Amino acid sequence: MIGKRAGWRWTLCGWVGAASLLVAMAVTAARGQDSSPPDQPQNERWSVHFQATSIGDAHDSFAALYSGPASLDPHSEVKGSITSTFFLGLNVRKGLEIYVDPEISGGAGFSHVNGLAGFPNGEITRVTSPTPKAYIARAFVRQTWALGDAVEHLEGDANQLAGNQPVSRLTLTFGKMSVTDIFDTNAYSHDPRGQFMNWALMDNGAFDYPADTRGYTWGAALDLNQRRWAVRVGSFLVSTYANGLPLDRHFRTNNGEVGEVELHPKLLGQHGKVKFLGYVNQANMGTYRLALQEMPVDPDVTLTRRSGTVKYGFGLNAEQPLTPNLGAFLRWGWNDGKTESWEFTEIDRTGQAGLQWMGKRWRRPKDAAGVAGVINGLSQDHRQYLAAGGHGFIIGDGHLDYASERLLEAYYAWKAVKFTTLTLNYQFAANPAYNRDRGPVSILSMRIHFEF
Repeated sequence: MIGKRAGWRWTLCGWVGAASLLVAMAVTAARGQDSSPPDQPQNERWSVHFQATSIGDAHDSFAALYSGPASLDPHSEVKGSITSTFFLGLNVRKGLEIYVDPEISGGAGFSHVNGLAGFPNGEITRVTSPTPKAYIARAFVRQTWALGDAVEHLEGDANQLAGNQPVSRLTLTFGKMSVTDIFDTNAYSHDPRGQFMNWALMDNGAFDYPADTRGYTWGAALDLNQRRWAVRVGSFLVSTYANGLPLDRHFRTNNGEVGEVELHPKLLGQHGKVKFLGYVNQANMGTYRLALQEMPVDPDVTLTRRSGTVKYGFGLNAEQPLTPNLGAFLRWGWNDGKTESWEFTEIDRTGQAGLQWMGKRWRRPKDAAGVAGVINGLSQDHRQYLAAGGHGFIIGDGHLDYASERLLEAYYAWKAVKFTTLTLNYQFAANPAYNRDRGPVSILSMRIHFEF
């Protein structure tokens, strides 16, 4: 464990070192930047975007030798969620933008959002009660500094003003945001409102990224972008307890640090992206092995929580267009698995791969279809803890005959009219919550998404 002074020094040294590295690389890149005719970025002055998404989920009944306090109900269930968000953007001056996103969410997930590490409804992460509640999802400032003359055009989108931006740039983002707005993004598998819905597909399941229950936090990130590569680092608040809504203000001791390197290789004449991720969380976490030592039967990891406990992990994320209408992606993730899952979900190892087609070939260019598979796993300490009767914030059957959790998801998104997309989604989960004694289970979902 790391004390307050050590944690503070680690955070300060990390930021100073990262900032120094970024500045040095920025200066080098600016000096070596190819000259282009001067064309200063001219972003639109302001923007308003809106989305509303409703998802209905149903799973069939399945075989279960036993159930525990955090099991998926073996009887059939029908649940649903709804979210709506305004995305408000303002260009204050050259390079300085402000964004605020008011949001409303409500609904319920299967079995009180328990029983699957790869949970099937990614929108349910925003939901804290069946009754819709309003809150501010994001409120952040983005400052961009040009490091060269070459520019690229951006289309207007949620939290993105239309216009030109420098290809070589340094960007500071500060305020309330989602860590996955900046890190672990993927063009084909990142948005449960329009793409794959499963938690383990919308993000790297082993990336226990800093966040409150709804997936947001306060912090800052620096991003150095060049034509063929990018580097980004960030520092954020963590939650006060596992999957908790309040954030821990003891930043010197408890915090989340994230770093990512991005490369832009070219394959089959198409430019792709490969990202290498690393993160370290310090939080008031418990330790599985210590819980087992103190309580060999029905251990409770929450009784071993200590401020400044460390969790770390790594990830690989790749996306590659194969043709103008077909793209492939994969992710791999690992974390140490010694401390309790804290922010996202109970996955210590993960691998995923999939494809996304656009509908131009069958004369539906705005439609999309996707198929992907995921294999999730646990560390030895984590599986022993669950086998002894322990449970976390999302899984725990009271016993465990361990096997990897295996997921398959397929969807078709039909662009019904200009602003509305209807999606039919099917998911199959073998060994739910890593347990051979339960499942498999089939899940059918219908999604209605409206945006402008």
